Amino acid sequence: MGKIRALTFSILLYFIHFSVHAQGLKVEGYFLQDSAKLGERVGYVLKAEYPTKMNIVFPDSTFEYRDFSFLEKQTFTSYTPDSITQDSAVYYLSNFSLDPIKTYALPVFEILKYDSLVHYADNDSLALTLTIQPLPEELTFKDNDKYLSIEKDFNYPYLLIFLGIILIIGLVVLVVFGKKIQKQWAARKLKKQHKKFLSKWSETVQTLQEKPSLQAADETLWVWRDYMERLTGKPYREWTATEIGEHMERPEIVKEFRKIEIIIYANRPSEDVLATCDKLKEICVEMYNQKIKEIHERK
Repeated sequence: MGKIRALTFSILLYFIHFSVHAQGLKVEGYFLQDSAKLGERVGYVLKAEYPTKMNIVFPDSTFEYRDFSFLEKQTFTSYTPDSITQDSAVYYLSNFSLDPIKTYALPVFEILKYDSLVHYADNDSLALTLTIQPLPEELTFKDNDKYLSIEKDFNYPYLLIFLGIILIIGLVVLVVFGKKIQKQWAARKLKKQHKKFLSKWSETVQTLQEKPSLQAADETLWVWRDYMERLTGKPYREWTATEIGEHMERPEIVKEFRKIEIIIYANRPSEDVLATCDKLKEICVEMYNQKIKEIHERK
């Protein structure tokens, strides 16, 4: 009898100890939504509020989640105001239970010196959402005699014939009007280049007239030489003034060059520099008109 009384007393003390600890521990758990499809990702919130002296552990990925599959756990930093610790975590689970309404709760574990206690939250329910609606007992069919147009396949042979016709027309136009098109293209390109030269030449001459300097004079001669070389294909940028005069059979052009070169070599302004620039410009215009004439007379 003494042994039985001692055993009964020990069990009573254990439950008293459990009751005292449980009074200071509050566990709450609930789903973030009321229903979910089979296998859908669902969030479950688990909270615990307990005295700081208690050692509480939340479930991890090794826990047995029964009809749910563990996907992810999101934890938050503990909050301890007035010796009471507040912990929380969000568990992302997938529901694989076929029950129309599934009740579920997760626990927290109280770690003791030689043992541990399990404290479950109150059950929360999750309804199963069916994606396939049940069939009615009697099936009803609706008559439909409307014309249904069927999309036709793309007719690739017609496409090939059309492209062939376009190719033949293009070849005919190229053979008949090819030379004329080439002439128009060459003349247009030459006209665009001449217009660009005239604009650049006007700016350069204005700078030379307003502020005659070595750099302005050199820039003026370079613009003229560069355009003449592009226009004729001859090395005007490499030739001296004498060689240019001999090639063009215009010995007077040497004097015009000297009037600009004197600014470069003697570092002093030249008289009638504007008239000199106009004569050099006239030579470019004459050469341009000659090239345009040669293009149109080309067979």
